Amino acid sequence: MSDVKALSHPVPPGGTIGIIGGGQLGRMLALAAARLGLKAAIYNDEDHAPAFQVTPLQVAAAYDDQGALARFAEICDVITFEFENLPADAIALLESLKPVRPGHRALETTQDRFSEKNFIQSLGLKTAPFEAVSSAGDVVKAFAVIKGPAILKTRRLGYDGKGQTQVGSAEDCAAAFARFKQAPSILEGFVDFAFEASVVAARAADGSFAAYDPPENIHENHILRRSIVPGRLSRAQGDEAKAIAKAIAEALDYVGVLAVELFVGHDGALIVNEIAPRVHNSGHWTIEACACSQFEQHIRAVAGWPLGDPTRHADAVMENIIGAEAHAWESLARSGALHLYGKREARLGRKMGHLTRLKPKSSR
Repeated sequence: MSDVKALSHPVPPGGTIGIIGGGQLGRMLALAAARLGLKAAIYNDEDHAPAFQVTPLQVAAAYDDQGALARFAEICDVITFEFENLPADAIALLESLKPVRPGHRALETTQDRFSEKNFIQSLGLKTAPFEAVSSAGDVVKAFAVIKGPAILKTRRLGYDGKGQTQVGSAEDCAAAFARFKQAPSILEGFVDFAFEASVVAARAADGSFAAYDPPENIHENHILRRSIVPGRLSRAQGDEAKAIAKAIAEALDYVGVLAVELFVGHDGALIVNEIAPRVHNSGHWTIEACACSQFEQHIRAVAGWPLGDPTRHADAVMENIIGAEAHAWESLARSGALHLYGKREARLGRKMGHLTRLKPKSSR
């Protein structure tokens, strides 16, 4: 690994936060930076990016273009990213030039589902049973251990249900592995859970930690439909979820916001599904329901500022606006806090925005 640059002092107002990725998360990070008097520079691999609409500091180039990456680093005080599927060489180059938060260890661990699961288990945390599938011969062996039903997932890439499929037999698994073009994969045992939840939390470079109340999450077609806070988690389960996030963040020496996706068993057990080393869809409600949103919190952490207060002052339901639903923007604007991401085309399954509705905070 190249010489990793450390941030010797906080980035002052007027400084520049570099953000790799120009999607909606980069857009909301840039808006949060502006609120704090910081500039945001966006690096994206396409000319048209939602985040480009909110800052003039922008570079459109391939994520493996080392010359463009080096030029981008020159205008930044610190660099972060809005998604984790980035070339390792790109992050290594950036880290040799400017501080990158979170760093390469978090990316290396979470980019590969097999490595991620092993890391989680090494902390004594629960996961679904899993086996690596690297060849056609592994398929039968893995399914004999996991048995059915199970989920075959590619080890790398994939989100919102992409790169994964449910299988009920070794034959199904072999066919799915062939459809994945024999990409290195992981076979996970199916978890019979009561509901899904997540915890969004932040860790600063000095080790301070702040976690938001964990929402209950409802998915449709593998895409998050809504997050509800408070959900069905008890106070004790909420505290346990925050402790899980803290253990993960400390083990990774993490700086910034991360999310931990959880299955909640019928017996109340919390089972870690995935780690997202970035701000997360299930934390969008924090923009309206907390004094310091997840986006501001991430900017604070990577810039070396004190973490903000994650306390929730209202109950909230955040609902994603998917595909053609965005065409009803006028009626949506009457029913809650509307966020549209500026995407040019409303494609099937594409997150076009979100809507948050608040209620007075309950006693839960």
